[in-house]
Amino acid sequence: MENNYCIIMAGGIGSRFWPMSTPQSPKQFLDVLGIGKSLLQMTYERMLHIAPKENIYILTNESYSQLVQEQLPEITINQILTEPIRKNTAPCIAYASAKIFSINPSATLIVAPSDHLILKEDNFVQTVNIAIESANKDEKLLTIGIKPTRPDTGYGYIEFSEEREIFPGQVIAVKHFREKPSKEMAEIFLKSGNYYWNSGIFIWRAKTILNALKKFKPELFQLFAGDLSFYNTSSEQTKINKCFQKCEDISIDFAIMESAKNTEVVLANFDWSDLGTWGSLHSHLEKDYNGNAVIGDNVYVTNSTNCTVNLPHNKLAMIDGLDNFIVVESDNMLMILNKNDEQNLKKYLIPLEEKSPQFFKK
Repeated sequence: MENNYCIIMAGGIGSRFWPMSTPQSPKQFLDVLGIGKSLLQMTYERMLHIAPKENIYILTNESYSQLVQEQLPEITINQILTEPIRKNTAPCIAYASAKIFSINPSATLIVAPSDHLILKEDNFVQTVNIAIESANKDEKLLTIGIKPTRPDTGYGYIEFSEEREIFPGQVIAVKHFREKPSKEMAEIFLKSGNYYWNSGIFIWRAKTILNALKKFKPELFQLFAGDLSFYNTSSEQTKINKCFQKCEDISIDFAIMESAKNTEVVLANFDWSDLGTWGSLHSHLEKDYNGNAVIGDNVYVTNSTNCTVNLPHNKLAMIDGLDNFIVVESDNMLMILNKNDEQNLKKYLIPLEEKSPQFFKK
């Protein structure tokens, strides 16, 4: 495991988890499951089965550095890599990959978001180890694919070569990365059998991803990896801040994965959700006989079905006559939203922020 390095991306805002997730305290730092651990803490503990704790790095916005230190006191400040402004995933991955490569040129990287829910963790570790073995054997860029259970329009999809038999742990060449589809296309993907959800979890050698950056995004490569001498010195953060000011705002999917020909997908068999919305959380919570998932000690739900309710434990509430709604209160902000409209939450928040900006302080 000494050459395994985990990069946990924890810089997002998670606006679709409003009102609990805010710019001051995004969802990766929250206990959205009501179990006493944040999503970041759960991700870190999961990665301890893959890499030594000194090889686990947290990528985050500089405004969240203190939150990371508070939630993960066992890691050092040198393991917290900060970005001054958000420029999507490609610059972050370029930064972390170049830094780790300067420390260990033989490093294999596992890049994972901090806000995913993963059950059957033994299966997750087994899947990642299969990907690590493949990455170390060949110059491959690997991602983990999740078998879709519904025609979800909120996820990207991976199309892979058709095989006679599909089984968990199989490593297959990627044909195409497909962006979030329409409902009709998602139904076609689901029926075809050779489209899996893109988990956003990547495995590759540091050398391999840097070579890909040099080929497909030479400007990005030059900024972060053209000169490795400043890494792990007192000038690193100053230099990195300048790099982020200059770099392109682009995801790793657009920058590398959609262009590279050496991409493979490992077919997973663990339960996964990116917890992008309150609706995606619903299936992972304990529910009553009417399908309502309720977090809150003093909440009484009657004549309601398929609702997700998350209220403060000191809040007394009675909810009657709702079907397929999300009810969430946090820090004097209340949301009552039809689940069918949750993909529009970002749009709904725009006039809300204009009317009451004091609730949306950055």
